[in-house]
Amino acid sequence: MSAPDQTGGLPLSPPLDFLRRLWRLNHALETLSRRMERRIGVTAQQRLIVRCVGTFPGMSAGQLARLLHLDPGTISAALRRLEAKRLVARRADPLDGRRVTLALTARGRALDSPAKGTAEEAVAELLQSIPAGQAKLVGLVLDGLSDRLDAKST
Repeated sequence: MSAPDQTGGLPLSPPLDFLRRLWRLNHALETLSRRMERRIGVTAQQRLIVRCVGTFPGMSAGQLARLLHLDPGTISAALRRLEAKRLVARRADPLDGRRVTLALTARGRALDSPAKGTAEEAVAELLQSIPAGQAKLVGLVLDGLSDRLDAKST
């Protein structure tokens, strides 16, 4: 699947062209995320958290942070916003009162399914339209870039 030239005929080096594509993706995600918030009440990132907590009920905030490769403080702030929207609840673990687990509220469960107009739907459509090997390669490229960027910031 090749995309039409979107550089206006101005050639970029491969690294700059790759970054241009990433920034285009970032812009598209942010634009859709704002639309999702207006339409369904959560951003794309918040919906991802809702879907993860729905998939793994009883997980801890730390487990969620590791799953999403995010700083625990970032997850805590996002969870506070989702708690304020009454989508996620923190509960004491019945087996270990020192541990707090995450659960979806009734409102959260209502959002925990595939839906039209979401980032998840766009990704699912793309993944269905390309061979599995290409999807795996894209995942490896994204992971490799994330690893390299993380190494540069430490």
